Amino acid sequence: MKKILLVLLIPVLFYGCHSSKELDAVEVLSIKKTTDALITNWHAAASNANYQNYFGALDSLSVFIGTDASENWTKAQFAAFSKPYFDQGKAWDFKTLERNMYLNTTGNVVWFDELLSTWMGTCRGSGVLEKTKETWKIKHYVLSVEVPNDAVQAVIEVKKKSDAIFLSNFKPLK
Repeated sequence: MKKILLVLLIPVLFYGCHSSKELDAVEVLSIKKTTDALITNWHAAASNANYQNYFGALDSLSVFIGTDASENWTKAQFAAFSKPYFDQGKAWDFKTLERNMYLNTTGNVVWFDELLSTWMGTCRGSGVLEKTKETWKIKHYVLSVEVPNDAVQAVIEVKKKSDAIFLSNFKPLK
């Protein structure tokens, strides 16, 4: 019995050790190229009003956080909100100015930040992608409008009234 357990345990240990190996530079570069292309194509799908490609890149459990404090959407909510824009033939056109990409040691999770040129001016996007089986999916994306530090006080003043209304629905977390 001990010999059978040992024979069964050796492949499990070997697989466990093998699956936790560090990625080499070629693997890292390949993953970054693949996921960079996915994000670039995702933005292009919005610009080209390709609803299927845009929402097909999002995981079923993905979250999209927009620039308005109320915009914390599931994929289904964001798809419903966005559909009229796509149906009109053009959703939005974000041009990437810079993108930084990072990945975990096993190569199945990538997170990134990007600087974007948009109709709102300069924005920042950040997100998380996960490889499921053989497909990468966007799990989480956050879009924010960049505000120069010396303009923050003016922005605070402009949003004071809308923030007060919005925040009246919340209690601080303890």
